[in-house]
Amino acid sequence: MPYLASLTPSSWTVYHVDEECEKIDYNIDVDLVGITFHTPSANHAYSISEVFRKKGTPVVLGGPHTTLIPDEAQKHADSIVIGEADDIWTQLLDDFVRGELKKFYRQEKISSLENRPFSRKDLFHRRDMSNGILVATRGCPNKCEFCSLSVMYSNVFRKRPVDDVAREYASFRGKVVIFWDDNITADLKYAKQLFKAITPYKKWWSSQASIHAGSDDELLELAAKSGCKQLFIGIESVSQNSLNYVNKSFNRVDEYYKIINKIHSYGISVQVGIVFGFDHDNIDIFSQTMDFLESAGIQNATFNILTPYPGTPLFHRLESEGRILTYDWDKYNGRTDVVFEPKNMSREQLLDGFNMVNKQFYSLKSITKRLVKSPAGLWWTLPLNMAYHLSYKLFKDKTTSE
Repeated sequence: MPYLASLTPSSWTVYHVDEECEKIDYNIDVDLVGITFHTPSANHAYSISEVFRKKGTPVVLGGPHTTLIPDEAQKHADSIVIGEADDIWTQLLDDFVRGELKKFYRQEKISSLENRPFSRKDLFHRRDMSNGILVATRGCPNKCEFCSLSVMYSNVFRKRPVDDVAREYASFRGKVVIFWDDNITADLKYAKQLFKAITPYKKWWSSQASIHAGSDDELLELAAKSGCKQLFIGIESVSQNSLNYVNKSFNRVDEYYKIINKIHSYGISVQVGIVFGFDHDNIDIFSQTMDFLESAGIQNATFNILTPYPGTPLFHRLESEGRILTYDWDKYNGRTDVVFEPKNMSREQLLDGFNMVNKQFYSLKSITKRLVKSPAGLWWTLPLNMAYHLSYKLFKDKTTSE
């Protein structure tokens, strides 16, 4: 949103509300409201829209869920943006000023990331461990069955000019920067050029990368020199059969240890993304995953229950097989609900296994076991683990009380 705000004409005053850290002022006097949201927040976004529309304030909806299910979103807004908004945002605003706001807007072509202004730093409201958030690339060239990126971005991977990214990176006053990229190493040549360009600024950074990043010594050396302290890698599963079935066979389970050890050897910590519930998963997948994560000395992990987001190949397949259990988007959160019928375990076993791994991985015993063997600095990894430990405890306390 702060990038979209930077494309807004100066004649407009922009307010940005991030509900992760602030509440919506429903009494605010504005001419137009724009809301972006993912599937699990769809019903909430629609309720926000309803409040403003009842007051006579027009609402525009956009983002992933709107793009995946535009017909539904249209019922809850005065206008919707399907897909990317970079090249049509100013047109939408001009139409609004003329009283000619259309029902929907869709770009005819994929946005170029060249000659883009920096994001509006004054609209970042979070106060976490990062001092700046930016993007160097957009999209991912892979076509994993469960991922919505290839649907949203037509499987087109794009890059900002390296010099532009480096200048924005340098413009942040703080020490820690997050690259909010889907796959910052999708183009290895580009990534190496970028890491060289940001090295002189002596900041620390983290981002998401594919497993291929861990096979390239030159890339890892450049990343480490440029200040990379952590890479998030979606290994997804320790079952090769599961990976093959969801079109992610380029992840090779038999190479995991070697790749993670190589990343660690450069002093870079690893946070992995894990998904439970693939068709080849049975109840053994939970213990197998824990054994691997602890023996590999993984610093952090994000666990999810497989969730078939609408519009993805996974959703279409499970729907055709009669395995979608609900269309209540509140339940598509990957944490508290199983929204499809698993193949080799029950819904209860999938949810219980997910909770067990979360609890065990972020237990003080496991944190100690994993971080003792970690070559990455404890000053970076320990606070993250403790934050996850406390977050999961609070989450379970909340869900139990509810």
